[in-house]
Amino acid sequence: MGFAQQVILLGQAPPADGNGWLGPLLAFLTVAALMAAVVMVIVVTTYGKVWFQAYMSNADVSLLSLIGMGFRQVNSRLIVTAKIMASQAGLDINRRTGISTQRLEAHYLAGGNVMNVIRAIISAHRAEIDLDFDRAVAIDLAGRDVYDAVRTSVHPRVIDCPDPQRSGKAYLSAIAKNGVELKIRARVTVRTNLEQLIGGATEETVIARVGEGIITSIGSADTHLLVLENPDRITKAVLARGLDAHTAFEIVSIDIADIDVGENIGARLQADQAEADTRVARAKAEQRRAEAIAVEQEMKARVAENRARLVKAEAEVPKAMADAFRGGRLQAGGVNAA
Repeated sequence: MGFAQQVILLGQAPPADGNGWLGPLLAFLTVAALMAAVVMVIVVTTYGKVWFQAYMSNADVSLLSLIGMGFRQVNSRLIVTAKIMASQAGLDINRRTGISTQRLEAHYLAGGNVMNVIRAIISAHRAEIDLDFDRAVAIDLAGRDVYDAVRTSVHPRVIDCPDPQRSGKAYLSAIAKNGVELKIRARVTVRTNLEQLIGGATEETVIARVGEGIITSIGSADTHLLVLENPDRITKAVLARGLDAHTAFEIVSIDIADIDVGENIGARLQADQAEADTRVARAKAEQRRAEAIAVEQEMKARVAENRARLVKAEAEVPKAMADAFRGGRLQAGGVNAA
């Protein structure tokens, strides 16, 4: 009996004998077996190679987990590769306490870089650095490159102070107490502080603090000759301040790469001040000269005024004499006694 005939018989009434239900049951079981076989072939074709690779590497990844990753749109090959790397490196991949498949999936779905985290943990494990999976995931999700942070912890990084690419300046300019300018370029060796990587200040803060410390140390020196004789006094003073506090880095050393003598800023400022004082004195002298000229002109005006009064008074004398003659108070021989 063909498959189509068996399907038709499913919709018909059973025969009168008691064994009429065996045919439809066999047809149903046959269809179910075929469907199961097709599903199994699809599963083996899709996940068989990946599962076999994980099985041979003792990565502890089940076939059901791979199927679930497919439904959750998780890159199963990436998860398996990360699990194999962790297993071969001797990391704990226990499903409850270690780097389990579920935890890797959760980090992947959260948008994290799974391979970067695994590489960082392996590197830290080989270098005997305390870095667990939770901290590595937190650092990665915070936007920091956790693998680069571990590499910097193992192999310290050297940064320039100042950094020409960031500030555009090649030297730090500092002035000693005697007014002489010193141009300094320092190199700071740092390594990552994994405990303060989350929330810690970045590399720019370290450069700014070191630059401020160098300028302050030079400014407190009596003369620039002391700095030229012992450049290490600057680095010791800067390191003693603990400039790496609350930063993502730990300062290993500060080295003076180059130091040059610049201008005598103090002498130039004194010359500028003397020139300014001279201009002020000249202005005051000019003011006093102008005031003296004004007083002189005022005196001349008063003299002219007094002369005018004198002329006016002299003009009144003949008039008074004429009035005296007319009044008989004055005669030719003298004043009238009456």
